[in-house]
Amino acid sequence: MAETTEQDHIDRWLEEIAEQLPMLDLRVEGIVDRIGGINRRIKRMLDETLDEHGLSSGEWHALGSLSRAPGGRRTAGQLAKRAELSSAAMTNRLDRLEEAGLVRRHPDEHDRRAVQIEVTEAGRKLYERTVDAQAAKEAIVAEALTAEQQDQLNDLLRRVMRAFERREAEG
Repeated sequence: MAETTEQDHIDRWLEEIAEQLPMLDLRVEGIVDRIGGINRRIKRMLDETLDEHGLSSGEWHALGSLSRAPGGRRTAGQLAKRAELSSAAMTNRLDRLEEAGLVRRHPDEHDRRAVQIEVTEAGRKLYERTVDAQAAKEAIVAEALTAEQQDQLNDLLRRVMRAFERREAEG
């Protein structure tokens, strides 16, 4: 089981099911359950951060996409595609952001049918504040692991991610 004497709730659960489900590879179950549990906790922290700043996850992602865009602009269509949303759903999201003064719409000078969306200074600053607040919460990783362990964990997780990406590419 775990190499340290300190157990987490996953260790205790694996001990409970070991005899009942002998066909399971408990190492794999431990890895998957820990990744899932960590993911849920990070997602919960992000939801709290966004709630504290008055943003939905979708609005935050749109502000981030715009903040990283060259010139702070993208078309509404580009934003919808990146978010895997319909044009109507993206329009609703952009309406809320525009009403809050976080984005501005501009006619696209190259395509009369398109609209360029630009993040405002207030939108960029709000996005940056949420990133800073979330990064401070995610510092738990730095507290739990040494720099070398963080590098090792990144390398191991990258291997797992690449395996998933290869599988998905095969279709």
